[in-house]
Amino acid sequence: MSEELVRMEHIKKFFGRVQALNDVTLSIRKNEIVGLLGDNGAGKSTLIKILSGALRATSGDIYIHGEKVDFRNPTDAIAHGIETIYQDSALVPQLSIARNLCLGREPIKGPRLLDRLDHSELSRVASKLLKQVGITKEIPATTPISALSGGERQAVAIARAMYFESELIVLDEPTNNLGVDETRGVLQFVRNARDSGHSCIFIAHNIYHVFQVVDRIVVLRRGKKVADDVDPKSTTIDAVERLITGMAL
Repeated sequence: MSEELVRMEHIKKFFGRVQALNDVTLSIRKNEIVGLLGDNGAGKSTLIKILSGALRATSGDIYIHGEKVDFRNPTDAIAHGIETIYQDSALVPQLSIARNLCLGREPIKGPRLLDRLDHSELSRVASKLLKQVGITKEIPATTPISALSGGERQAVAIARAMYFESELIVLDEPTNNLGVDETRGVLQFVRNARDSGHSCIFIAHNIYHVFQVVDRIVVLRRGKKVADDVDPKSTTIDAVERLITGMAL
């Protein structure tokens, strides 16, 4: 069994008197893709927002490589190697693929005081990353994000997480509203991310997509974890749907 990368322990979250999460413990190992499933209101988004630093838990602890951490904002989570990619990723449509990939960490040519972008290195890095996440067609690194399809934008967002050396990539509904070919591409990107040494949390309402890429399934229901360590290779979609709806309880 591989090393534990992230552990969220006894997480509780209240919004006023409403309890969104009730004593949830979640662990992610290195080079593992975990499917996080649950119906609307199950607590998936709240749990992920706590892990990404967008929300603070009412109580509970987060550990990275066994060390306790305190995320006060998304920047803290990113600094600890956690990158969250939402359906509408925070890309800058007017900027090129290369600039979006390296935004804030662009390679500089010559003395740093001159702050001159190394465009050739930027293009080289961009081309390498796009191939790494499965884009085989030749798309110039100078292409603006606004000219890309939804699936290609997801690829750029995943590639950026890989460029920033994120250990854990959280994908929140990455295949929502995508066509068949784009969905197939995103699912391949997830597999490639694991093969490149990254862990992933994959959140999707489409269980068929989850079954295609994850190593393990975790199910939340009404703020509680009702299943962990569900192996998609030894269970059925119907059985997981019963866990989600409570029919299996």
